[in-house]
Amino acid sequence: MVNEELTSDDEILENALNADTASVISDDEKQEQDDNLANPVESEVEKLKAELGEAKDKYLRIFAEFDNSKRRNAKERLELIKTAGLEILQDLLPVLDDLGRAEKIIETATDLENVKKGFDLIKEKLVRTLQNKGLKAMESIGADFDADFHEAITEIPAPNPEMVGKVVDEVEKGYILNEKIIRYAKVIVGK
Repeated sequence: MVNEELTSDDEILENALNADTASVISDDEKQEQDDNLANPVESEVEKLKAELGEAKDKYLRIFAEFDNSKRRNAKERLELIKTAGLEILQDLLPVLDDLGRAEKIIETATDLENVKKGFDLIKEKLVRTLQNKGLKAMESIGADFDADFHEAITEIPAPNPEMVGKVVDEVEKGYILNEKIIRYAKVIVGK
């Protein structure tokens, strides 16, 4: 009977140990299950962090590209401003050369009529060069006074009734470059 009691005590102890082991395993399993539940959340967080890092990197690259483009455009704009008159100046150089030749001829010329014709030719060449670039002179004398095109220097009595409110004389010619006024004509208006 003592053997039977030992056996049953051993069985009880063994059952208790198995129950504790089962509860420990089930606690480990529970922890593993909790970890498995936490892992998807952690992996989602890690995935979102990676996407955020990529978005930040992309943003920084685009911003740097924009900044570089802005600097490049500013540099090109400055270069364009510096060389904007290059073409017109190159076209005016032959006129300048003609003026230099005419100046040399004036020193020894005795026929003023030919000198005058020479200067008229140089003036025509200059006007033609400027017209080819889009410059037009305003025709003001006899036209109605228009503040959009004319700057009145003074008013004088009109020589006849038709000239009242019209441009009687032009002190300084006005010019238009490609449909934009670059200098208003300074005029005398009849009253």
